[in-house]
Amino acid sequence: MLKGNGYLYLETAVTDLEEARATQLANIEKRTGKGLAELVALLDTSGAVKFGERRDYLKRELGMGHGDANAVVAYAAESSAGTPSAATTGVSAAIDAMYSGKKAHLRPLHDALVAQIDAFGEYEIAPKKGYVSLRRTKQFAMIGPTTQSRVDVGLNMKGVPATARLAIEAPGKMCNYKVALSNPDEVDAELVGWIRRAYDSAG
Repeated sequence: MLKGNGYLYLETAVTDLEEARATQLANIEKRTGKGLAELVALLDTSGAVKFGERRDYLKRELGMGHGDANAVVAYAAESSAGTPSAATTGVSAAIDAMYSGKKAHLRPLHDALVAQIDAFGEYEIAPKKGYVSLRRTKQFAMIGPTTQSRVDVGLNMKGVPATARLAIEAPGKMCNYKVALSNPDEVDAELVGWIRRAYDSAG
């Protein structure tokens, strides 16, 4: 998904994602007490234009989580275009599935990371099996729940000394570094600085 423009790239099974996405949207209607048409109309009268602005509006005004707000804005975008896309609708559903069951409590950590990265600018997000790949001209990060108590952030950058927190990955891995997180409070200035360095190097 190209953040900010709504172009989405998906490399997972379309049918499963469509089903998961339909379930997500139905749950959003139950949680908000508003139908999808009503939510789209609310967005259209909000004055917000950009994807991120519309998502933040729903989070602010309706108290939606990042993933739900993202799904509604994507739905609104495809509705106005008149050409629903399985790729467009499946990204949020794929992430929801990743953080389901015993890993559901880790979703706020993922959302905290994404909220920080969104502030950097545009990038693509592609769900894989068990993680999401974040790319500009090349991959700069990976995020995924590796256990029931931990989310790992993989980073591609060079010349940063390892620390007790920033581990150097073995040669051949998809990322050069890894940071293990267990709490949204760990999404701090130090971590955001590392992610920003990886983001800038992938431009």
